[in-house]
Amino acid sequence: MAATTTFGKRKLLMLSWEYPPVVVGGLGRHVHALATTLARAGHDVTVATRHAPGAPLDEVIDGVRVVRAPQDPPVIPLTTEHLLAWAVAFNHTLTRTALHAARGEGFELVHAHDWLVTHAAVTVKDHLGIPLVATVHATEAGRHQGWLPGDLNRGIHSIECWLAQEASRVLVCSQYMRREVSALLDVPLAKIEAVPNGVDVPRWRATPKQVEVARAKYAGSGPLVGFAGRLVHEKGVQHLLHALPGLRSAHPGLRAVICGDGPNRGELEDLTRRLGLEHAVSFGGFLGSGLSATMAATDAMVVPSLYEPFGMVALEAAAAGAPLAVAATGGLAEIVEPGVTGMTFPARDEEALTHSVSTLLADRPGARRMAVTAKAMLPRRYGWPTVGEQTAAVYAAAVGDAPAVSAEPEELWQSRQRPIAIPEGNLLVSAGLAA
Repeated sequence: MAATTTFGKRKLLMLSWEYPPVVVGGLGRHVHALATTLARAGHDVTVATRHAPGAPLDEVIDGVRVVRAPQDPPVIPLTTEHLLAWAVAFNHTLTRTALHAARGEGFELVHAHDWLVTHAAVTVKDHLGIPLVATVHATEAGRHQGWLPGDLNRGIHSIECWLAQEASRVLVCSQYMRREVSALLDVPLAKIEAVPNGVDVPRWRATPKQVEVARAKYAGSGPLVGFAGRLVHEKGVQHLLHALPGLRSAHPGLRAVICGDGPNRGELEDLTRRLGLEHAVSFGGFLGSGLSATMAATDAMVVPSLYEPFGMVALEAAAAGAPLAVAATGGLAEIVEPGVTGMTFPARDEEALTHSVSTLLADRPGARRMAVTAKAMLPRRYGWPTVGEQTAAVYAAAVGDAPAVSAEPEELWQSRQRPIAIPEGNLLVSAGLAA
């Protein structure tokens, strides 16, 4: 059902630091898919985002008006060391761009995607007197397994708290994240809505020839297992590598392909050599359009994450037709039903990981049935029209609360005098959310 059918058309302003052609991770693809889905449903959508060299400052593309904020002359590098300074500078130009785009538009709502646009979102909300909806795609504490180890992490956490508290409604991608955001960012559960990420199933369909080529490139005489994602600690690739000797003993000729890149690649390659697996593991890097064929070529896609707010890669692998073995953590536990749409195992448990993958490899017909079932449920639960309608329902609720955000300047000033406390220790453990 189209979002506009139930909830009426809206004039929407979205803020995101990523939007095509600037795509750093999954956030940019998510915002693009959501914006274009809502536009197709009849909503009037404007996205204010970061400029990219050669891109127009203002254009309508795929039914969405995209306004891009050029960088101001003071150059601050986009690096981890300077991230907070870069974010504040970016928010200055994003605010001006968004307010310029708002002239005469009559926006009903501003939708902010993650902490990097918080300053602009709060300013636009106050200046235009419209409700703010915020999507928290992940939390800083969650990304660091519950810790806020340095000033940068504590600064980001405080901005996340500010964004969530300023918003009329907070969107998250899973019930796990709903609990995490409530506990870590001090937000009432009643204010948080879980709307899953969507997947474009046709995009992940590879031709038999493409699958054959990928299989020939990465597989040997035995089965092929795969991983896709950023090569960082929380994605758990190290646990998959430690499980490979046992898997190879049970399944002679087994090979693995690691798709993606990241700061831990060198460390993981060193681990591969120490385990004597250099001839059994391929580090494929970012594969782009070739990823769907590579996933489809595997006999099992493994998602061994330690922390996963949602688990988009599981949907993408299911759309490609690959059998799934995933860690039962975060949003992944809500996607895969054990024995029905895939196999699950406790995060960090390499013995259980080995058992789950072996189950898929030893029973090919059973693994294929699970893969077919997983792919069939995607359009119903995770299709973008469904996600768009659920998001539109949240917008309707936020707009219904609109009088509550029309405060006088003195009231706004007073409401922001409450300091944001930065807790000590492991936040996930304290909140009872540790895996």
